[in-house]
Amino acid sequence: MIDEDIVIDDIETTDDEQLYEHFRFEVDPGQAKLRVDKYMQEKLQHSSRSRIQKAADAGSIHVNGQPVKSNYKVRPGDIVTLMLGRPRHDTTIEPEDIPLDIVYEDDQLIVVNKAAGMVVHPGAGNFHGTLINAVAWHLRNLPTFDANDPEVGLVHRIDKDTTGLLVVAKTPEAKSNLGKQFYNKTTHRSYLALVWANFLEDEGRIEGNIARDPRNRLRMTVLPPDSEIGKPAVTHWRIVERFGYTTLIECRLETGRTHQIRAHMKQIGHPLFCDETYGGTEILRGQRSSTYKAFIQNCFRLCPRQALHAQTLGFVHPTTGQQMDFTSPLPDDLDALLKKWRGYIKGTADDPFKE
Repeated sequence: MIDEDIVIDDIETTDDEQLYEHFRFEVDPGQAKLRVDKYMQEKLQHSSRSRIQKAADAGSIHVNGQPVKSNYKVRPGDIVTLMLGRPRHDTTIEPEDIPLDIVYEDDQLIVVNKAAGMVVHPGAGNFHGTLINAVAWHLRNLPTFDANDPEVGLVHRIDKDTTGLLVVAKTPEAKSNLGKQFYNKTTHRSYLALVWANFLEDEGRIEGNIARDPRNRLRMTVLPPDSEIGKPAVTHWRIVERFGYTTLIECRLETGRTHQIRAHMKQIGHPLFCDETYGGTEILRGQRSSTYKAFIQNCFRLCPRQALHAQTLGFVHPTTGQQMDFTSPLPDDLDALLKKWRGYIKGTADDPFKE
């Protein structure tokens, strides 16, 4: 698995064109025979299988230095490369003077409160202005920290338009230790989410494998837990506050998959409020009146992103062994959105339909 979001696009090659290596993978010793297009799809998760097949047809997928067709079956030890007719984008992480909301810092780690709209790591279409560029600037005078070294840096991620807490490791030892805690599910994380729902229950559990949606590579989909496709994922939720047509819930994760809460809530018919990717920008519940529609549109303008906030983060400090627990206050946009809904259900003099 690679960290970057990769999309194969605009592939046009000729036999005499100079090719540039963009990605190289060595097939694991235990890998069963697998079509190279399926193998590459697993490695380049933001590229569809059809695009990968077009790349193979154009001579861009090589195995051991030779172009192969989509039906070639990879074998242990094969070197699979993506070769394109343009140089690879320089993905070197450069320090950028971007403000950071640092909640805690010591010689091993930093806990950051991320704002909405900030990508955490450079990837396709977002090579600058990321949280890790800001961290690189903040630690520019620390000789032992190199933002381009995969043994330090981000321990986990949250989506661009999700707000809240993240931990960054300054040392390889800290990243290894914290990584094991996340892997062993001993960390504590909770999120606040406003969803389109009026739950009958006060709490619940969602289990289902998370995989890339083959119809939309920027979205995840949920498959049965016994499916051989995707990665196992479990989300626990409980009611925090009811607003009739929407509900504020707390979500606790057993796993940390891409878009886990967003995809799980969509799967049970309750997308996050204002989550365009998963259908949350439709008016899914409530009245048909023009007044109600205007109220919802005002809500969308108040918080023009998925209503999701990484509120708490807890882990054991990698060197001291001390339990570390952090809580992030609601960001202004989500706080204003909840106040708007409270005004609506209470029918207060503070008319929720006004700007």
